Amino acid sequence: MKIYVSGKAEVTGNGTQAAPFKTIQEAANIAMPGDEVIVLPGIYREHVNPIHAGREEARIVYRSEIPLGAVITGAEEIKGWEQVEGTTVWKKEIANSFFGEYNPYTTLVSGDWFIAYFVAHTGEVYLNDQSMYEVETIEGVYTPVKSRIAWEPEFSLYTWYTEQNAEKDCTVIYANFHEFDPNKENVEINVRQFGFYPLAEGIGHITLDGFKVSKAATQWAPPTAYQVGMVGPHWSKGWIIENCEICDSKCSGISLGKYLQPNNDNKWLHAKYKDGTQTERDCICQAQVEGWSKENIGSHRILNCNIHHCGQTGIVGHLGGVFSIIEGNHIHHINNKQNLAGAEIGGIKMHAAIDVIIARNHIDHCTRGLWLDWQAQGTRVTGNLFHDNALPYDHLMIDEAMHALGEDIFVEVSHGPTLIDHNLLLSERSLKLPTQGVALAHNLIAGSMAAVGIGVDNGTISIKSPRYTPYHMKHRTEIAGFMTILHGDMRFYNNIFLQQPIREKLLEKERTVSDLTWEDFNIHCGTFPYENYPLWEEWDAMFEGYCGMGSPASDRYYSALPVWFGGNVYLNGAKPCSKETDALVLSEPAEFTLKETEEGIVFSTNLYHFLHTPSTSRVTTERLGCAFEPEQAYEQPDGSPIVMDTDYLGSARSEQPMPGPFEHFEDRQLVFPRSAC
Repeated sequence: MKIYVSGKAEVTGNGTQAAPFKTIQEAANIAMPGDEVIVLPGIYREHVNPIHAGREEARIVYRSEIPLGAVITGAEEIKGWEQVEGTTVWKKEIANSFFGEYNPYTTLVSGDWFIAYFVAHTGEVYLNDQSMYEVETIEGVYTPVKSRIAWEPEFSLYTWYTEQNAEKDCTVIYANFHEFDPNKENVEINVRQFGFYPLAEGIGHITLDGFKVSKAATQWAPPTAYQVGMVGPHWSKGWIIENCEICDSKCSGISLGKYLQPNNDNKWLHAKYKDGTQTERDCICQAQVEGWSKENIGSHRILNCNIHHCGQTGIVGHLGGVFSIIEGNHIHHINNKQNLAGAEIGGIKMHAAIDVIIARNHIDHCTRGLWLDWQAQGTRVTGNLFHDNALPYDHLMIDEAMHALGEDIFVEVSHGPTLIDHNLLLSERSLKLPTQGVALAHNLIAGSMAAVGIGVDNGTISIKSPRYTPYHMKHRTEIAGFMTILHGDMRFYNNIFLQQPIREKLLEKERTVSDLTWEDFNIHCGTFPYENYPLWEEWDAMFEGYCGMGSPASDRYYSALPVWFGGNVYLNGAKPCSKETDALVLSEPAEFTLKETEEGIVFSTNLYHFLHTPSTSRVTTERLGCAFEPEQAYEQPDGSPIVMDTDYLGSARSEQPMPGPFEHFEDRQLVFPRSAC
């Protein structure tokens, strides 16, 4: 059955094309498996709460009749602002009854791993679709100070402040609109926590197609909490979110996250005696006995969406995103205000990305591009373009921002196997790798590899505090064991390492900042950080003649794991590990450029002038072997082998393939559209 919705209908109807419903929620109340809800263009100021689940063979589809013509927003337009005489500050009083049960202007952003000295409400004020900057005192509205850590510092002078008037039972908002009259401009505030999000668990097999969803007052989404987003499946299976624009969520745009565990919700913040790492292990084990399985949870698809300008993450997930595909999206300008800070920030931030495929996305201008934290087991990151994810502007290079210097991909305390192949990693920091069990193949890596061999302990002063993280049964969620990170177990095959010019500000930070617990601030390109790691033969020799109990005591079971190299190319001073016997080091002046045009981002390079007959071999599951701890091969989610016989563009590779993402690149130029939808 087709159900129609039109916000422009004079009165609500019965959902037929001739008499459409006026709200999407009316359709959601009756939509059943196999139904299609068709939404006509318009602005829908509502939280759509899907009531009924679809089935795998009979999905419930919500479709915008015209792509991006239907807008679901958590915001309300606000008029009647009163100007404070002699200033550019305006004031608005809003009765608290206006907000119902959830008032974003009395609700603080909070949760595990949120840096609590940042005081922020879940509310926002938007001037012509751009979110203004909350300040902590009324003085910050009357005399705003330009932010030193905002990516767009000029707009940070457009500030707002909120307080409660108990006598009138109202929320008071002060805002400095400078040259604008808010009663003549489009000024909105977000009032709803969600955009398209079921309040009940288990509402699976839903398709959301072609909507713009924006401006929700979402809460911080750490892995130990009920992880909410503006859009999301809420602990169910089989959603498809495609061809949508997802933007301006206070915290997270899309959540593939964890369900509510009342006994373990932000427990580190509230109970304090157990470390956050331990509470996270607890919630994973609890989920294991409460229905977290391949049969019940995950297998979602996020396809061809434009996800941008969210405060914490574009996509967040823990446990609920397993076996999913994130493909063809443009994810950009995430956490650029930097008025939220903590450990759960990035274009994509996922824990337990078991068998998740992240393919052919364009991820740029995020405080951090992709963060795979814990249990990146069977995860594959392939064919993506990353750039400008490492604080690309010099004014951001200040001490306050150094905890978030950023990079294209961060893999943290995982046992793998994690496969990163055929990507363009073009930020000045490409990879942060306090982890093991990662294979990198056929990438163009133009930035550094940071935090190799460090960053896996919990920050104690004098006591060892290794983080033991889980690994799982192959292609399943069931826990197979826990182990700390030994480092190593890395493979580097057929990559191109291209040292790009390094900004003086980054060099200055590398010289002056040292924190060997979490970060080494390496900004130089190449595999040289693995200089002191054993090759397979060296590592294997430690075990000769030893078997089981009774063997002489040694460090062999807790020493660094081996590394493998083959077919890599180094240009412009990028440095190989000295144990890499077949490294091709070229002195020719290679370069690349990224240029913004009307069509999109144009990538150009001359490096393929210098690559001739390579000394390489095909990368396959057989060649990559198994990640050490889970003893799992680098293979497809269904267990079938991987053979890298096509390149980034889909062209066939030879038996001795060219290193890097491209087998052939005659025109030396590639255009990436501005957005994927």
